[in-house]
Amino acid sequence: MLKESEIKELKNLAKESRQNIIKMVYNAKSGHIGGSLSATDIMTVLFHKCMNPKGKDHDRFVLSKGHVSPIYYSVLSQLGFIPKSELMTFRKLGSRLQGHPSLLCPGVEVCTGSLGQGLSIACGMAIALKLDKSPAHVFVLMGDGELQEGNAWEAFMQAPHRKLDNLIAIIDRNHLQIDGCTENVKSLDPLPDKLKAFNWDVIEIDGHDYNKIYDAIEKAKSNTKPTAILANTIKGKGVSFMENNAGWHGKAPNTEDYERAMKELE
Repeated sequence: MLKESEIKELKNLAKESRQNIIKMVYNAKSGHIGGSLSATDIMTVLFHKCMNPKGKDHDRFVLSKGHVSPIYYSVLSQLGFIPKSELMTFRKLGSRLQGHPSLLCPGVEVCTGSLGQGLSIACGMAIALKLDKSPAHVFVLMGDGELQEGNAWEAFMQAPHRKLDNLIAIIDRNHLQIDGCTENVKSLDPLPDKLKAFNWDVIEIDGHDYNKIYDAIEKAKSNTKPTAILANTIKGKGVSFMENNAGWHGKAPNTEDYERAMKELE
């Protein structure tokens, strides 16, 4: 359980990240806002309170839904991997902050963005850490839309087979993808039952409740088999006209939208 002072600190960091996301995508005139905003609270708690991002036995992180790189870069800037002044180079020619995470950027472990492949990469990392007898964990943030890819389910089958209790998958379950509602595009439900059938431990939470996020991750770190945290979120969280709107999956705001969004986030 987090202290009130910690929750207050996390809320301020998340607010800063949401502002950064809007600024970055507006400045670049392209990028993915909706999923970045839905994952903001998860990423804030994970990086600032639950994982060790630096040092010899640092935890590994894979952003499987690589298109939501704005939230990743914002968190990395808060942790000192990159200067905050660099955020406005997002998606610019020659920038270290590409549209999808690249090894050019300090703190990034692997290039990602081909959806459905992040969990497979994370399985490989988890196996390597086991061989090295490292105490580190591997965290992978996945989108729910990418769970329609067969590769993801091969990895879901592989992890329990290899007894990867050091692997934690966090699924940003915002129910929307670029073509609309996930259940209309290709139904995922009953998702918890499917994951349990693949022999994963499943924890379902409110992906915007800081205590629930923290408690779920801390529990997952001590589990004896791979854990999937199913985080129910709101796409576009924090900006009223973007919330639950698939149209904001990958669209840059115009000046009017930008000013309205930033006013709401003040």
